[in-house]
Amino acid sequence: MSWFLLRQRLTADLAAFLDGDEARAEASLWLEEGLGKSRAWIASHGTEAVPFADRAKVAAWFKRRETGEPWQHILGWTPFRDRRFRVSRDTLIPRPESELAVDEALALGRRLEAARVVDIGTGSGILAITLALESSWPVSAVELSPAALQIARANAEALKASVSFHEGSLLDPLPATFFGDGRALVIANLPYVDPADGPDLQRELAFEPEMALFAPGHGLDLNKALIRDARLRGACGIVLELGAGQGMELAAFAGENDWQAVRIVKDWHGHDRVLVAEAP
Repeated sequence: MSWFLLRQRLTADLAAFLDGDEARAEASLWLEEGLGKSRAWIASHGTEAVPFADRAKVAAWFKRRETGEPWQHILGWTPFRDRRFRVSRDTLIPRPESELAVDEALALGRRLEAARVVDIGTGSGILAITLALESSWPVSAVELSPAALQIARANAEALKASVSFHEGSLLDPLPATFFGDGRALVIANLPYVDPADGPDLQRELAFEPEMALFAPGHGLDLNKALIRDARLRGACGIVLELGAGQGMELAAFAGENDWQAVRIVKDWHGHDRVLVAEAP
């Protein structure tokens, strides 16, 4: 089998459960990132025979993929902001929309002259590590899951990012001095899926940790707790990822808890995605 034929057959097989564009993109990703064969290389060597080991590897990956396992778990990493982040079943797979939270945090923190930032529920560490690499702030990260925290630490080490990691829930592991001068910025991508929606979610999400997906109170309780606690602790600003349709209620709750300049940023599909607020 040639490389051209392998790509063609893999695309067709993936199209059994993905749309055409997704199937083509994922097939190329498997060859480029999984097997190290770039598009330029395949264009030049596409008629050559694929080694048996590579064909066997792709066949094994496909058996896992057709069960719904995300390709990020199969390859063991995912790209975010042009960096590779290790992922596993212990972490939520980073979504491209999280770049909106990073951009908003950078802009808000610089405008408020934040002195430090903390990422709550860091998971694989993408928000904390990205902010550490793209700003001059000291960055901390909090995670409840020890297994996820291990992945985040490994990602920080691999990407040479200086992040202080803490195990625990929400703001609990942080010392009071962290917020003492009123110049700490909080960012988070906490679980926000309503447990009642679980049966209707795409099958890939069954491979991600439930504790990183679901939150009580129709998916709102964890974000509400952080909105309240961050204000009580004296954070200068807060940037939260949220679910579609949750913006109005969370913005109102932020206003009730004395946050000002509250706004909801929508993603590229027009859905609520990020809440941004600042202290008076």
